[in-house]
Amino acid sequence: MKSPLEQTPARAACEYVPVPAFEDNYIWVVSDGCNAVAVDPGDAAPVRACLAKRGWRLVAILLTHHHKDHVGGVADLLADAQVPVYGPAGEALGPLDPFVTRVKGGDAVHLDAPALDFTVIDVPGHTRGHIAYFQPADSTGTPHVFCGDTLFACGCGRLFEGTPAQMLASLDALAALPGNTHVHCAHEYTLSNIRFALACDPANAALHDWSREAAALRERGVPTLPTTIAHERAVNPFLRAGDTAVQAALTEALHETVPDRLAAFSLMREWKNRFR
Repeated sequence: MKSPLEQTPARAACEYVPVPAFEDNYIWVVSDGCNAVAVDPGDAAPVRACLAKRGWRLVAILLTHHHKDHVGGVADLLADAQVPVYGPAGEALGPLDPFVTRVKGGDAVHLDAPALDFTVIDVPGHTRGHIAYFQPADSTGTPHVFCGDTLFACGCGRLFEGTPAQMLASLDALAALPGNTHVHCAHEYTLSNIRFALACDPANAALHDWSREAAALRERGVPTLPTTIAHERAVNPFLRAGDTAVQAALTEALHETVPDRLAAFSLMREWKNRFR
């Protein structure tokens, strides 16, 4: 048995900061109080401002997919400091390609400082090669997932490149994570997503409670994120496509037959595209 002096040092507690960018993006910055990782830095300026304000040093970048609002700031950040960049194996990243270490589902990403270990999850649908980064436990034992534009609070991403079946399978993979997993989405779409969710699941009491809570948060200028997997299972209609109440609401609203959960998901996603 090791003596107390020989015990492995405890990991420093990390801070998970949603840095606003553009109109409604969040760039997640994770830091141990000294070193920091940026997830999907679509714009370098807010990341630089966050680092400077807190006295943190950027040591790595994680990318979930190729869209410009998620990768557009990487080149400028690399001009400040050459740090490792991890990104999806199945997507082209243009001029960034030579600088990116490619990862895919099942791969591990290990960082020494901040001390972070991620498992990569393939979550195609929004784009063909979209990935998520799952941290099984932080210093307190809490899991975290950085899911880009696949799963949102009360919603999911548009299908720009993938199929409904792919996106549903991706959402199933995320929904299977531990219920206390903190979900770090990349956009503040929550209030508009809730309005749509209420049309799909009007009798959901938990959803009505969340509608009031989220509205109060935004009224105070507070992010509605992170959410949790358990919360999304309870209020997100895209994770509840097999629920009979959701399917009945779709039948009534859209006058469509809903034979199974894939059909329900497909109808919801198409409806959301035009919902106002």
